[in-house]
Amino acid sequence: MKHFFLPFEKTKGFSYSASSIERLSEYEKYQLSFHPERPKYLDYLAVFDNVEECLSSDLHGSCLIQTHRGELRRNGAAWPVMLIGQQSGPTSDFGELTRIMQDQAEVKKWNHGMPTPAAYAKAVEAIAIAEREGRTVITVIDTAGADPTEESETGGIAWKIGRCMQALAEATVPTISVIINRGCSGGAIALTGCDAVLAMEYSTYLVISPEACSSILFRTRDKANLAAEISQITSKEGLNNGIVDELIPEPAGPAHRFKNEALESFREVVGLWIEAFAKAPAESLQERRIERWQKIGQWETTTEEAIACYEKRVSGFIAKPEENLFIPRHKRCRNGEKRPVVDPVLYSKLLANNFVCCICGFRYTRLTAHDYIDLLLDENSFAEHTETRYIVDRDILGFPEYADKLREAREKNGMTTALITGDGKIDGKEVVLCATSFGFLGGSFCMSTGEKIWRASRIAIEKRRPLIIQAAGGGARMHEGCSSMVSIPKIHLALSLVEQAGLPVITIVTDPTLGGVAIGFGSRGIRIFEHNAGNIGFSGKRVIEQYTGKKTSKEFQTTNWLQTKGIVDMVAHPLELKNRIVEIIDNRTQRRNT
Repeated sequence: MKHFFLPFEKTKGFSYSASSIERLSEYEKYQLSFHPERPKYLDYLAVFDNVEECLSSDLHGSCLIQTHRGELRRNGAAWPVMLIGQQSGPTSDFGELTRIMQDQAEVKKWNHGMPTPAAYAKAVEAIAIAEREGRTVITVIDTAGADPTEESETGGIAWKIGRCMQALAEATVPTISVIINRGCSGGAIALTGCDAVLAMEYSTYLVISPEACSSILFRTRDKANLAAEISQITSKEGLNNGIVDELIPEPAGPAHRFKNEALESFREVVGLWIEAFAKAPAESLQERRIERWQKIGQWETTTEEAIACYEKRVSGFIAKPEENLFIPRHKRCRNGEKRPVVDPVLYSKLLANNFVCCICGFRYTRLTAHDYIDLLLDENSFAEHTETRYIVDRDILGFPEYADKLREAREKNGMTTALITGDGKIDGKEVVLCATSFGFLGGSFCMSTGEKIWRASRIAIEKRRPLIIQAAGGGARMHEGCSSMVSIPKIHLALSLVEQAGLPVITIVTDPTLGGVAIGFGSRGIRIFEHNAGNIGFSGKRVIEQYTGKKTSKEFQTTNWLQTKGIVDMVAHPLELKNRIVEIIDNRTQRRNT
């Protein structure tokens, strides 16, 4: 039988013992987590009885998530389950894998292990079936990330991933997630927002690959081991950071060499959790779910004296010139023939275009949280929540220069964190508002954002007020490792609770809304896409072009482009947002009263 060996497996003295693995570098542990011979989802089906595939599909990439009904037998009882598994490749048999992947059609079919919108749509449907049939949902995680292509953006992959997390947050049956190999980025978080998250002993759980993290942090991919070490990506570190509930031992050694022992360990631990959930009162499921997720995340608190040192109103809004009708053209403007354009811009036209150059698409400015507060709320009606005002970001990893970057961001943006929450009025109607500043570390989704939205949601429910969220951000914050990403399912649960209370959640999608922000609150509620916004979706344009080696289409990921794909429901210019929100609230009130 043909085997694959990682370089460290060939070194003298390596024995697959726990002590040998402990001596590996962090990057080598990462490599071990997706060794091609580690058991995959379909291998773990051997643990279950009466396994039956459901929702089979031939759509591109749908095979990356497979779904099966089954039973797990334990102590004389058979517990019905719905299995939703990420199958990252055709087989864990390396000889067979080598043969299969010589076929280019198979290579395309398995899409480098990256699920597509069709795969996530299948997962959502499987959760619905599990609810109808009273089956515990078990998601099995093994992915390098979701598909970063224009094709998947066209299929609304960000919103499909968000829908998976919403479905898990609202599930009426227990949900358990098991990370068996590598659980990376949004591709993994889509299915780990469960009532319990378990992980095989030698798996990894990470927000960004070590190579990509190294490229961003050190401008080279050669320091991937240092990036892996800094980011704390092993399942053991996930347990220490409170984002994994229990490790499943690989008692004899790593699963790719001791498959049967790993599967038996999986059976025992998963069985204990299924049994415990099944024996708990069904009516307490949501209460227990809330209790679990409100504990997720870590943050510091600050003082009024500290806030006074940097708090100020910061605006990105370009005011109308007092002396003429024009403002200077940006210096890099080029027309379709690549020739410089230097004539000034008519201010009224630029404002109508939401500060986007009509010639080259350059964005002159991005509005701040303070700008959106002014645009959306009645004058002087905003009052920041004391429950969220003193929360500040915590450097749980000791990430290089993170503490300095946070200090600089506070001083530059006049805010404690990237997101601010408070009460306010819109046309006299009381609301709860969450607003984001992209200038604060790219508005990246982090633990403080998750906690602030959680608390703002609770306030909205207690005060019976609509919840308005302005979305902006470039993804989950790598400085906080996987813990930043794990706060995304937390806010899905929070927003579902607001909607279940009969209150509207209204999300304003602005430029940019990508990655963790898009699959988080950017995918929820009644969505208003800002006129002429850009960079809206899951993967950024640069990432997609690097991955595919092709240029993206014209107007890619803009509001206009998303409209043509049927993703956008409602569009409004920033100056029109207030009126649109009033209309939504009034319509909801009228429907409720009729």
